Amino acid sequence: MPDVFPPDTVRCDACPVLCYIKRGHAGACDRYANVEGQLVRVDPHILLDRAKSQGTPLVPFLEREGDWDGKIMKGQETFVTAIGAGTTYPDYKPAPFIVSSEVEGVDMVTVVTEGIFSYCGVKLKIDTDRHLGPERNLVRARGEPVGHVTTAEYGSQMLSLGGVHHLTGGSKSEGRVTCETLLDLCNGKEVELTIDDGASVRVAAGKPPVVNGQQEERMRVGCGSATIGMFAKQWFGKVDDVVVVDDHITGVLSEHQAGKLLGVRETGIAIQGRRSTPGRYFQVAEPGTGWGGTNISDPLTILKPFLNRNLPGRTFACSWSAPLASSLPITNSMMKRCALSKRSFPKC
Repeated sequence: MPDVFPPDTVRCDACPVLCYIKRGHAGACDRYANVEGQLVRVDPHILLDRAKSQGTPLVPFLEREGDWDGKIMKGQETFVTAIGAGTTYPDYKPAPFIVSSEVEGVDMVTVVTEGIFSYCGVKLKIDTDRHLGPERNLVRARGEPVGHVTTAEYGSQMLSLGGVHHLTGGSKSEGRVTCETLLDLCNGKEVELTIDDGASVRVAAGKPPVVNGQQEERMRVGCGSATIGMFAKQWFGKVDDVVVVDDHITGVLSEHQAGKLLGVRETGIAIQGRRSTPGRYFQVAEPGTGWGGTNISDPLTILKPFLNRNLPGRTFACSWSAPLASSLPITNSMMKRCALSKRSFPKC
């Protein structure tokens, strides 16, 4: 049975959706519209038009004498991009541009189309040292899964959002919410996300993240070891030892090379966790929102019995590199001083 078009309606065949578009309306993609009964591309070369209106120099495309020979590089090596190329994916109908070329003796064919949104995703870098949730746990927007927690980068937590499984592989609601979340993030709008067994976070490009209702003011500039290296001189002479509690690497001044160069004497302090190199310890605690991005609320819990029990009157400072102090110089209000007695553990 042939298609029956309603009055004043055109059918767009730019993609497999095949929208029926009424006069004066646009299709589902907002890129094609019905203008006076004609199918019109609404935003052809919109970036090019914007650059031209701002007086930006343009590189001519296919501005040559004679017929095009199929080469995409000539003269100053003009390169074909997909901006404004139109749709659709090559498995539906021929791509708007199919360009042949030779690169270092290898025949190349470049198929130029605009991106298919169902393939798109966003890697969200959140500048916080707070533990947002275990890696691989789902990230949700308005209750729908839109991504997962991926491997953290130094000083930031990373979320991987979007992708074909969330956009097309789940429910219609999941796909719509995922699409809206990606669009809002890319357009600079604030988005609220929750992480399974983790935190709630509000994020927007160019603004500090809000984690569990608290806006971040600082971010990590170094682990416990780096903090020792940066501020050893400020601590030297004020306390006998400093422990910088940190989820990544916990630092100990008296063992650290920075302390050795300053002549800091050994205090016999011993730290839970796995020693990497002198003054640097891994895995002193689990990740969390406590001291230094760990799950501890009392920093003395990472201490083991002291190796030297004959150091009465010594003092040490328990510091943290994040999330609250974030590697700032330790002041009296930030420092927890404890006098070492002849017992195996310090009394505060």
